[in-house]
Amino acid sequence: MANGLPSSPSPEGTDSTRFTPVKLDQEDAEKPPRRDDDSSKDPFLVAFSGDDDPRSPRSMSNARKWLIVIVASTTIVTLGLSLFVIGLGLGPMFLAPLSEFYGRRPVYIISMFLFVIWIIPTALAQNLATIMISRFLTGFVGSAFLSVAGGTVGDLFDKHSLGAPMMIYTASPFLGPELGPIVGGFINYNVNWRWSFYVLIMWSFFQWVALCFFVPETYHPAVLRSHARKLRKETGDDRYYAAIEKLDRSIIQTIIRSCYRPFLLLFFEPMCLCLCLFCAVLLGVLYLFFEAFPLIFENNHGFNLWQVGLSFLGLTVGMILGVSTNPLFQKNYMKLLARHEAETGEKGGSEPEYRLPPAVVGAPLVTIGLMWFSWTTYASVHWIVPIIGSTIFAIGLVMVFSGAFTFLVDAYPTYAASALAANSFARSMFAGAFPLFGTPMYKNLGYEWASFLLTMITVCLLPFPYIFYKYGKRIRQRSKFATSI
Repeated sequence: MANGLPSSPSPEGTDSTRFTPVKLDQEDAEKPPRRDDDSSKDPFLVAFSGDDDPRSPRSMSNARKWLIVIVASTTIVTLGLSLFVIGLGLGPMFLAPLSEFYGRRPVYIISMFLFVIWIIPTALAQNLATIMISRFLTGFVGSAFLSVAGGTVGDLFDKHSLGAPMMIYTASPFLGPELGPIVGGFINYNVNWRWSFYVLIMWSFFQWVALCFFVPETYHPAVLRSHARKLRKETGDDRYYAAIEKLDRSIIQTIIRSCYRPFLLLFFEPMCLCLCLFCAVLLGVLYLFFEAFPLIFENNHGFNLWQVGLSFLGLTVGMILGVSTNPLFQKNYMKLLARHEAETGEKGGSEPEYRLPPAVVGAPLVTIGLMWFSWTTYASVHWIVPIIGSTIFAIGLVMVFSGAFTFLVDAYPTYAASALAANSFARSMFAGAFPLFGTPMYKNLGYEWASFLLTMITVCLLPFPYIFYKYGKRIRQRSKFATSI
């Protein structure tokens, strides 16, 4: 990980400040340059001197860091539930690599602008084909935030401070599906359906403006490249350079690698496969709820459109409660890390398995919540009871995703972008497929047995977080992709 940029030496060499060289290789494209204190000094390499360097994104005030995280993450919230989930799964593999060349900010601004543009034909569509095409393209261009926003969090916070902002990033994509039916229910109940998209256009445009004014470039190599260009311009000395400018790679090669490497991780890494499968099933169930809730609460409890929308508040409350557990698990992570350092004498080491306790606790909550929901959907049971079950499910879902996300980033540091892309692809494919059979399944099996079937699927997946917490280190030692220390 890159450190800070020291004050620049004069072209005559009168300034004694030295720059730290970086050994370059093909995999450095996926992470900021690292300081190598044992290598020879290069006075013209533009690098950071430490996280407290004023030019490093990590030197920003905590208030500004959180502003950037909130702006980048709330953009995800605007996406909501729609037909573009396939685009959301495919887009990161093509769009995320662009941030390795141009930085986070250009990808954010251009993607969000195109996101706004592609909502317009959806709002004005006169046929289904227009809606289908524009929704896919909207999801495709908007998907950049699903992967790049996670990179922004890593740019701003070191690994010991990563828990809380990563929890916000994890929860953001799920808040949209919960808030969408609530807002959309009121809109569609009172005015034409097109106003759902008109409101989304206005909100997305506001988000685009916020990105333009409040989110600077945070990708370390891109920040250093800007400083190197500034030094070359101010001094007239072309010997100043940033590490990213010396990498021998192309956009096409990077995109190709971005497309096939996530599948290598899914096929050959059991930890990545099982955790991604667990996340995919949970997101599929969440999206299936958007078919099940109208059936259950309209038919069993006589809810109208806006009341069905309010029934999703249980999921929203669960998401918020799940996020609020972060301080507890962050404290637990630091405690486990301190104990490990005391036992082994290793300082500053990484134990990815210590990121999994949220998932270990969240997994049974998912099953309990679904079981509760399954057998309380009778018309004779008060409507609040199944909503409470959905709240328990949502708490567990956020905790599982938080643990899985941070584990994948920590266990596969060199391939973190590919691991998250694999997770994004798997869960988006499930989220796109589950609603297709949701209504027939609930009508044919009945509301109770359909939900119980989903519960049994989660029972099969429930042990994986604990297994990897217990034996993950041994598995990593035999892995070609994961860190083994």
